[in-house]
Amino acid sequence: MKRPTLEAVAARAGVSRATVSRVVNGQMTVTPQIRDAVMRAVDELGYVPNSAARSLVTQRTDSIALVVSEPPTRVFSEDPMFSTVIRSASLELEAADKQVVLMLGGSAQNHARIERYIASGHVDGVMLISMHGADPLPSAIARMGVPVVSYGRPPVPVPLPYVDNDNVGGAGKAVRHLLDGGRRRIATIAGPQDMVGGQDRLKGYRDALRESDRRSIVAVGDFTRESGAVAMRHLLQDDPDLDAVFVANDLMAIGALQTLRQAGRRVPDDVAVVGFDDIEAARFTEPPLTTIRHPVIEQAAAMVRLLLGLFNDGPADPVILPTELVVRDSA
Repeated sequence: MKRPTLEAVAARAGVSRATVSRVVNGQMTVTPQIRDAVMRAVDELGYVPNSAARSLVTQRTDSIALVVSEPPTRVFSEDPMFSTVIRSASLELEAADKQVVLMLGGSAQNHARIERYIASGHVDGVMLISMHGADPLPSAIARMGVPVVSYGRPPVPVPLPYVDNDNVGGAGKAVRHLLDGGRRRIATIAGPQDMVGGQDRLKGYRDALRESDRRSIVAVGDFTRESGAVAMRHLLQDDPDLDAVFVANDLMAIGALQTLRQAGRRVPDDVAVVGFDDIEAARFTEPPLTTIRHPVIEQAAAMVRLLLGLFNDGPADPVILPTELVVRDSA
């Protein structure tokens, strides 16, 4: 059977082809009675609009690029945060009748490919996730005039709308919880310092220690479990008497727990541990991990709403969501 055409719908509804086009493209220049007649004809014939032709009329593709600046191994196997963000943003976009185009920008070659794709007009907007250092994508996309938002405060001085969580305040809550528990030598395993999340969580740690006149003890990881284990070994070598550690994400905290167990340090008796993010695995560590809950699902949904609002000249003000201390057995 042939695919129903716009002309067939027009004949069934008793209107012109132009009127059908206006209705299926969402224009409000027809009467409710005519709109109802056209939609009945659409349903009866099983008409599906041609997306390419519709794009020519509306100048919209109804597609959104979700760009993650990480390699595939990190996105799909190592860090559950990415799958949560991608799933949550995709559900919000699907509810708005938008198509998601997932693009990974973990290399310079991929960056160039993504720039070409966006510049060619294949998407209406872009959401950027997990940017590092002087990432060229934000500036390049901003020059194209394509609406773009960032998951997290951008690491480059480009005035992009963004949605973030209170990384500084959350880290401060973690450190104050350790201080209130009587801990005196509190170290941190910071996240990568080419990422704003890593920078802000380290700042929150240092600010809270400065208020209590304690010195900083810092090792740096890359948000992976392995780097947390290695950083914890370095901390124990540098300061064997430390009695607590704030870790900038839960994956690194899981690695730190492994190192402490191998070193014969009891958690929390000898060393208390607090993570950040509250991933599902945090509830099943031994002991269960005290952490800072990062509202991942809410942040992804807010990012989508911010981007969709930009299509209608909505506000581009940053959105900062609160964090919450979740107390379990590790601290």
